[in-house]
Amino acid sequence: GIDYANILKEIFNNNFNNLIFKRRNNMNALSEIVNLKEYPINNTESAEYKKLIEHNRKLLDKDGCCVLPNFVLQQSLKRMKEEVERNLPKTHWTKDNHNPYFSKDDENLSKDHPKRIFSFRESGYINSDDLEKDSDLNAIYESDGMLKFVSDSLGVFPLYKWADPLGKNPYSIMHQDHYFPWHFDGNEFTLSILVQKAEKGGLFEYSPDLRNVEDENFNGVTKVLRGERETVKSLDLKPGDLQIFKGRFSMHRVTKIEGKTSRYIALPTYVKDPYRVNKPEHSKQVYGKALPIHFERNDIQVDGLMD
Repeated sequence: GIDYANILKEIFNNNFNNLIFKRRNNMNALSEIVNLKEYPINNTESAEYKKLIEHNRKLLDKDGCCVLPNFVLQQSLKRMKEEVERNLPKTHWTKDNHNPYFSKDDENLSKDHPKRIFSFRESGYINSDDLEKDSDLNAIYESDGMLKFVSDSLGVFPLYKWADPLGKNPYSIMHQDHYFPWHFDGNEFTLSILVQKAEKGGLFEYSPDLRNVEDENFNGVTKVLRGERETVKSLDLKPGDLQIFKGRFSMHRVTKIEGKTSRYIALPTYVKDPYRVNKPEHSKQVYGKALPIHFERNDIQVDGLMD
């Protein structure tokens, strides 16, 4: 007869060994990418890790953003930069006008409604589906250790990698004179890893918690769009810095790039809902195209906010 017990035992052992191998590979990959001496995200029981999480949560609770300097090792940044430059021909470049919600004009609204205030954007993305298989960006994004670290920092459980095949972990590319105007993200949480800093400009600016699930705060959004700076904060990120950001609630932009040095930034993205993706219109405006998955999941709502 068939020895089902031994077959099941063998399957279990193989799966267990594969899991251990995967975890070891994840940790080995992290050790070649992340500055684990300063940020021991591989040692979650340590006092240093707990202190780091406490620090991150305090900043994220305060204004929806925290920055960890020199989080990524220089050799990893070099590999990311080389990946970007090998794949620049694949960049999806966009020149268009968009409002903060990446939605179409609505003539039923007043002219000063933020949904009707459009700004010109020129920038590009190397989409997630164009990354190389051995990409450091893919490795850090797929790492369970990184996912746990982000989840702990945000205090959000469970947290998932994004199902969006284009926007889950792209590179944003901005050349001289490019500008990415004020907008909200379609996902809840984005990480950014600055790979190459612009010669001048390219500052990250944001208005913390400008809206919430109960209030779109159209009046506050309009004020920022019209140039009011009272709620605006500005970050001059450095290569290797990791930023954790609640981009669904805090409107943000990247200022105009000046000088010949381009700005490259990696954008690993996490969500509360493992099924939801960007709206088709948002995907087309940001990543240059929409795939069948964007139309199939178009009706899924996360919180009732405009995209």
